Amino acid sequence: MFNKLENLLKRYEEIQHLLADNDVAMDIDRCHKLAKELSSMEGLVYAYKEYKKVVLEIDSTKTLIQKETHEELVEMARKEIEELESKRIKLLSELEEAILEEDPDAGKDVIMEIRAGTGGREASIFAGVLFRMYSKYAAGQGWKIEILDNHIAEAGGFKEIIFSVKGNNVYRMLKHESGAHRVQRVPVTESSGRIHTSAVTVAVLPEAEDVEVEINPQDLRIDTYRSSGAGGQHVNVTDSAVRITHEPTGIVVQCQNERSQYKNKIAAMKVLKARILESLRKEQQKKTADNRKNQVGTGDRSEKIRTYNYPDRRVTDHRIGFTIHKLDRVMEGEIDEIIAALLHAEKKLKLGHGAEL
Repeated sequence: MFNKLENLLKRYEEIQHLLADNDVAMDIDRCHKLAKELSSMEGLVYAYKEYKKVVLEIDSTKTLIQKETHEELVEMARKEIEELESKRIKLLSELEEAILEEDPDAGKDVIMEIRAGTGGREASIFAGVLFRMYSKYAAGQGWKIEILDNHIAEAGGFKEIIFSVKGNNVYRMLKHESGAHRVQRVPVTESSGRIHTSAVTVAVLPEAEDVEVEINPQDLRIDTYRSSGAGGQHVNVTDSAVRITHEPTGIVVQCQNERSQYKNKIAAMKVLKARILESLRKEQQKKTADNRKNQVGTGDRSEKIRTYNYPDRRVTDHRIGFTIHKLDRVMEGEIDEIIAALLHAEKKLKLGHGAEL
């Protein structure tokens, strides 16, 4: 643990020096990334510095006792060591907990994908409802959302929508939203009042840095085609839509949301990198026998993670058995309680105090 903390401290000091460098200051994007990385490790670095300071004080006080002959001063020093030792144990516990909670992707921006699953038009409508829910939550957090691609359903909502979310600790807060979200409600078109069950899948992918995913341009097949759907005169006029196929993995990404082919290509590459990174991580996770113990749910899209029951105004997260009867508020983006409960469950699991999920 202490080797890791020392490396973290070295990296922290390295970033501080880099941010003070004039050449680095001229690169706005690099400055932003470095500042974000610095911010994500500040709490842990501060706690470790405090721990080192207390350990140093204990050692120096012990040295003083060995040299001191005055009994009264020796007794005072011993009491001081007791207090310092108590403080050291507390700081050590906090450091261990912080290390367990640490996630290298925690501060990253994300790409979210919402797709209508089983349930036909009701699933598409609910995909739109979930996008609105996440948009409102993001706005409340001061995050920025950018739609990268979407396919609007005839009945309303989306067959699929892909968007980025940028801000502080986005991945940390949203990573447990991956999976199948089930909705139970009476459709507007249902005359008998029968409750229908539909499903929507959500994927939350940490945005990949260029250093994490290297893509050989020769491995890409890039096709352009004319946009379809809403867009006025622009539709079917220019080949602005872009489809990129990464041949080694078979991953296909398409974007048509922008009027510019160049912008659509940039957006598609961003999604492609995130998907490739996710694919590489899943391969690595399969090699780890106890991977399931390190997360809340598997995040697999076939897994039912949450149910939104409209008749009972109930939202249940099945992974942790958490239920709240505030469905109307949840659909307005007030999902803080659910996210807090999931993060708490993750914390307990990593500390070995929770049951396997």
